[in-house]
This record gives sequence, C-alpha cells and structure tokens, in this order.
Amino acid sequence: MLTWMKRLVAGGAMALAIGAAGVMVTSPAHADEVKKPAVTAPAATPAAAEPAPVLCSEKCNKGDTAWMLVSTALVLLMTLPGLALFYGGLTRSKNILSICMQCFMVFSVITVLWAIYGYSFAFTEGSAFIGGLDRLFLAGMNPDSVAATFSKGVVIPEYVFMAFQAVFATITCCLIIGSFAERAKFSAILVFMIVWFTFSYLPIAHMVWFWPGPDDIKDAASLEAITARAGWLWQKGVLDFAGGTVVHINAAIAGLVGSFVIGKRLGYGKEAMKPHNLVYVMSGAALLWFGWFGFNAGSALEANGSAALAFVNTYLATAAAVLGWSVAEWVLKGKPSMLGAASGCVAGLVAITPAAGFVGPMGALAIGVFAGVICLWGVTGLKRILGSDDSLDVFGVHGVGGISGALLTGIFADPALGGTGIWDYVANAAAPDYSIASQLWIQSQGVITTVIWSGVVSFIAFKLIDIVIGLRVKEDEEREGLDISSHGESAYES
Repeated sequence: MLTWMKRLVAGGAMALAIGAAGVMVTSPAHADEVKKPAVTAPAATPAAAEPAPVLCSEKCNKGDTAWMLVSTALVLLMTLPGLALFYGGLTRSKNILSICMQCFMVFSVITVLWAIYGYSFAFTEGSAFIGGLDRLFLAGMNPDSVAATFSKGVVIPEYVFMAFQAVFATITCCLIIGSFAERAKFSAILVFMIVWFTFSYLPIAHMVWFWPGPDDIKDAASLEAITARAGWLWQKGVLDFAGGTVVHINAAIAGLVGSFVIGKRLGYGKEAMKPHNLVYVMSGAALLWFGWFGFNAGSALEANGSAALAFVNTYLATAAAVLGWSVAEWVLKGKPSMLGAASGCVAGLVAITPAAGFVGPMGALAIGVFAGVICLWGVTGLKRILGSDDSLDVFGVHGVGGISGALLTGIFADPALGGTGIWDYVANAAAPDYSIASQLWIQSQGVITTVIWSGVVSFIAFKLIDIVIGLRVKEDEEREGLDISSHGESAYES
C-alpha cells in the first residue's frame, strides 16, 4: 500500500509540474491565430513579412553540426559515468550504488521531462521569466528545423540544440544529490527533482539564456526590440557562457537547502566518513574534465574561434585550480592530497564555466587559481560556519566556485585584460567601451536572482515532500546503507 501511495504521489507531482508550468506561461504565440516557429536560445526569428523558412538542409554547416553532436555526447559522459564515479567514490562503500542509481534515474527522468515540456518552457518565446508552449512534446520540430547561433546567418539543427540543452538540465539536477547523499529517500529525490526542474531550472535557464537570436538585428531599434523579447537576466546583460548561474549556483543552493532540511547524517562529526575509493574520485574528476570541453566549448554553438577560446580557457583554468588547491592544502596541512587535487579540478571547471568564451587565457589562469583556493576554504572554513552536512561539498565547490566565476567574468571580460568585451550586433564588432564596475553589478544581479529563486523553490519543495512522503530513510536503513536498504544490492560482494 505504501509503495502504491508513493507511486501515486510521484505521478501526481509530475502531472502537477506540467500543469502548473503551463498555467504560469503567458505565450504571445497564442494571441495570434497563426502559430510561430519555436524560438531557441538563440534561434532564428521570422520577420514580419513571413519570408521563406530557413531550412537546415540548405543552411546548416556539417562541421558545426558534427561539433555539437560530439559536444552533446561529451556532456552526457560528464554525468554517466563521470559524476556518478566522482560522487560514488566520495561516499562510504555501503552507499555507492545508491548514488549511481540516483544519477541514472534522475538523468533519465529529466531527459523525458525535457522532451515533454522542459525545452519549450526554457527556449521558446513567452514572457521574460518562462517560455511558451510552441515546442510542447517537441511539436513542430523536424530535421529541417533550425536554431540560430551567436553569429548572424549561421544555424544548427534544432534537434541538436534541444539535445545539447537537455544534457545540461540533467547534470544540473544530478549535481544536487551530492548535498544530501547517504540519507535521502529515493522516491523523495525523484519527486523533488521533478518539482525543482520545473520551477527553478526552467525559469532560470529562460531568464539567463533565452533570446530570439541575432539575425533580425539591423539597427538600434531592432536590437532593442529583440532584447525586449529575451529572458529577464539576458535583458539586463548578464554574461553566463555555459552555466555559472543556470547550472552551478542553481544546483548548489538547492543542495544546501536540502542538506539543512533533511538534516545531518547519523554519526556526523563523531564517526569517520571518509571517501571509500579515491581511485573512483580521480577517474570521475578526469572524465568530468574531459566532458567539460563539450560543456564549455560546445556552448559557442559553432566550431569557431569562440569555441576554441572556451576550449583553451577550460583547459588552462582547470589546471591552475588543481595547482591552487593543492599548493594551498600543502601549505595549510603539510601534504597535498589526491582528494584535494580532484576537488580542485572540479572547482576550476565550475569557475571557468560562465567565463569560458568571454575571458582571455591569462584571465582563465587567474580565475582557476582563485577558484582552487577559495573553494578549499568553501569546503572547510565556510562549511564549518554554515554548520551544514553537505555530504559531498556541492555548495563549497559548485556554489562558491560558481559565484566566484560569475563575478570574475565581469572583471576579466574587459578587453583591457584580454577579454572579448560585449559584442555589438549593430556595429558587428566589440563595443568600444567596457565598464568593469557596471558589469560586476550586472553579474551580481544574476547571482542574487539565482540564489533567491532556487532557495525559495527548493525550500518549499523539500518541505511539501517531507509532509507528504518524508525525505529521509529510517535510522536502521541509513545505518545499513542505502545500497541494500533502498535497492537490494551491494557494490562489493565478498
């Protein structure tokens, strides 16, 4: 009976998520009786005179398409098996399969929801806070559908763009589970992810990344009109190349809230809770680094110089962060650790994500070193100040690293410091004036918005789920380990 009720609640939550998201959308596409093609971020937008549609078979470049297909596969690799191995090695041996199962299931659930309604609400035109219904169930999409890039007249297949953004959504949700690993109910995790994905990930993704694309920008008036149709934070000018706000800060805040609401692990602070397999941790971190080239360089949406810059910056910043964390740990603790080097690797990847296509290589090195040191403090000093049992230090790495990277983007994007500046689509050149102070304030607005939005949604979701089905496993199940108690299997048979 209990199992049946859990399934009913989970199914009801999914239906509620879909229905509620539909209610909160006001889509101008339905004010006209002629349905407009979906607009992606960025996407080709039809002109008022309704010109002939842009067809992928005529306009898509095979090199760009191939690069984006590879990038999508690389980002998938980051979660399965990269993140699963990284998180799994950090847990105690009795809980590794529970983490792997959670990654597998959350990845699959979010993938399905992305196709049903997620893509439409994130990347079609609606309001400044959420998209519309044009691509519900991927309606109207076909092999000739296109999504624009950041270059005028350059498009990629919309199917590829949809899939690329899907794997971003999946890894974001999977990141959250590390904060309350080893004590949360499997059913509660799945229900939470459905609700949080709908009410936090999709609005933030739309606010930060959605715009109608550059093709119709001819002059100042058309630029203003296009910008007015974009997401709220895009309109403000927030720079987030590949997900500092949308992915890392968003997920880290949700995880931190969950660690407080669910409570600390049994024996936390009294018993040793060391990672059980640092070889898995190192392997997972290496796979994350490898896949992150697709994550960051793929976010250029083309196989071009911007992708090359993001690739190099991802390479350099991560190496610098490994050094920054390891040297700081060496000085403070007397020995550099494998755990520290792997954590520094992820910290560098996180911090360079929002900046990857906007800063120069020397800026990337500076961001990486800073991230390594500040995230070491995040998982030690800050963690003690907060008093949370963030099991796998999601906030210390992804929260602190994401916030640092988002703010430092505003500094190192300055052309005077080797950055690319802000692109002017009217002049088709970088804008001549760049103000670090102004861009820092804009970046801060993106950070603050994400922290508040994700925090409120997460707290409400956790509390409601706790009331209905409970968030935490029973004490004896937690002591036994979630591999056996939740999934009936063991990773290591004697």
